Amino acid sequence: MNKNGLKEAELRLIAELMKNSRRSDRELAKVLGVSQPTVSRTIRKLEREGYIKEYTMIPDFGKLGFQMLSFTLVKLKKQIPEDSVVQTREQVRETLKRNPVGQILGMSGMGLGADRIVANFHEDYSAYVRFMAFIRRHPRVEVGETNSFIVNLAGESHFQTLTLSDVADYILKMKKKE
Repeated sequence: MNKNGLKEAELRLIAELMKNSRRSDRELAKVLGVSQPTVSRTIRKLEREGYIKEYTMIPDFGKLGFQMLSFTLVKLKKQIPEDSVVQTREQVRETLKRNPVGQILGMSGMGLGADRIVANFHEDYSAYVRFMAFIRRHPRVEVGETNSFIVNLAGESHFQTLTLSDVADYILKMKKKE
């Protein structure tokens, strides 16, 4: 077992699924050098324990009509009281259900004078402006400062597009160092 409580075979299976979750259990078993029932059983265990949250694919967001990806750092005017964090989070989720946006990340944290980060895909700059107005007017969250880094998805000048394959390789590399 390693620091995260996973056996080496479990970690290797997660890494292989991150690279391509469409492979069959039989294909994964061949790559990992274990039996197909072992792979199936391990996947169910990892899902049950919350190591595997979902299966997805990563499309070309530019081809889907998104011109921009924004990373917005947010500093709240005042922190949300501890006794209303869960209720506020649920209200924000409900608001997003009624007014969907291309959000892929919304988390607390710290750094660069901010305490939240939000990552969103936008169809164009007008959609970005509407989103920024949206986050500033939520009744339970008082936003102070915001700063965004905007990525142009329409161009071909990307260093590297969004992928989990490199993270999977890094996980395996970390395991070898233990």
